[in-house]
Amino acid sequence: MLFAFGPRSSLLLPFVVPGAVATLWLLARAWRRSSPADALLALLILVPTLSVSQWMLGYAGWFDSHDGHSTVMFYVPWRANMVLGGAYYLYFRSLTNQDFRWRPALKHLLPGLLEWGAFGAVALYDLVWYRRILGRPLPDFFATKGAGATAFDETALPAALLGSALLLGYGLRLVADYRRYARYLNDNFSDPERLRFAGLRQLLALQALVLVLSLMFTALNQVYDFSYDAAWYFFALRGVLIYGLIVVGIQANYAAATSSLRFGSSDRTADETAGATAAASAATTPTPAAAPGAVAAAETVPLVAAVPETAVASEASAAGVAVAAEASPEPPVASPPTAAELAPELHPWREKLLRLMADEQPWLEPELTLTELAHRLRTHPALLSKVINAGCGQNFNDFVNTYRVQEARRKLADGRFAHYSLVGVALESGFNSKSTFNRVFKKLLGQAPSEVMRPKA
Repeated sequence: MLFAFGPRSSLLLPFVVPGAVATLWLLARAWRRSSPADALLALLILVPTLSVSQWMLGYAGWFDSHDGHSTVMFYVPWRANMVLGGAYYLYFRSLTNQDFRWRPALKHLLPGLLEWGAFGAVALYDLVWYRRILGRPLPDFFATKGAGATAFDETALPAALLGSALLLGYGLRLVADYRRYARYLNDNFSDPERLRFAGLRQLLALQALVLVLSLMFTALNQVYDFSYDAAWYFFALRGVLIYGLIVVGIQANYAAATSSLRFGSSDRTADETAGATAAASAATTPTPAAAPGAVAAAETVPLVAAVPETAVASEASAAGVAVAAEASPEPPVASPPTAAELAPELHPWREKLLRLMADEQPWLEPELTLTELAHRLRTHPALLSKVINAGCGQNFNDFVNTYRVQEARRKLADGRFAHYSLVGVALESGFNSKSTFNRVFKKLLGQAPSEVMRPKA
């Protein structure tokens, strides 16, 4: 009997089949592309798929067949909770750092690997040594289960406790790393929305809920000896997790594979070292020669770049800017950003940056990054980041979006663009989506683009 269709086994089948197919597909792609993110996502999908498979096969009659099918149910590592915490952590690291390497990372998977190794050791003892070599029948469950497996079942509750503790610990570490990662995105990308991997946070919360419920079920089952039917709903919830991992994970893998992400302590150290070297060489770099008109044009930057980010974001200043914008058909001319905190040797780089922004308008490119802008200036990203932070009082994301918002304000006030929709204005100003445009516009000016008075077409 391979599979007996019934109401409960059939309802779990749609979770198991996509999980198994996605796992195999991701493993094949990881092999072809040498992609750690695909391999780790396959592992994360495999764990709940195995768990749901055990219950599905149980309802399909494998526990009650009293033959080799029943033996399989006792010696496959259906539960692998201790691998989840480290797998989520490494998955996040593989997404956010294209220099991710397996060798120093495997230690985080060690608890789960040891758990699977214990399953293998029990199978070798019961099925190979006791049954094949000694020729004795298995003593438990109608001669389909050995004493080793019976003893190993007693570790289910401690394993669940340890798995929950590991997931909690790695989850807290992930939260701290994600906050640093958000700052990294703002310092290096002008449009980081698709790289925020926001869905992973919801998945991690769902995974934590599933594991807590699993722990509660395991503990209560020791006392009340629940029936299979009582546990079916819990495993159906794990099936939802499989779909979430497939949808969110594949999207995240694609976004990470098409972006240059170097988030990690080792990379920051290298950047700081290179930046310090570049700063030292900048001290001997003469100020670039330019015509007075060109310098003046370079020094004309959006209003919100003239003050620190916190001041721009405050409602009082934002409201003042909005009133000024509505009172005049043209956006007011801004004063140059302050450079009071910038080291003297970095002033030439600041002037080159402002001139480039005014002349070439790179902020009109939605995917502009700090690295690309530094390449155009022929300097190191760490040095350019320091110039923007200290010389303009902003991170890279706000610095670039400041120009975009100013351009959008100009177009909103220009009758020649009166027939443009807000999406059209956003795209023409360098934004990649309407949602990002609305969020950034309101953050920097204190009002939504739809609230700005526009001339009639």
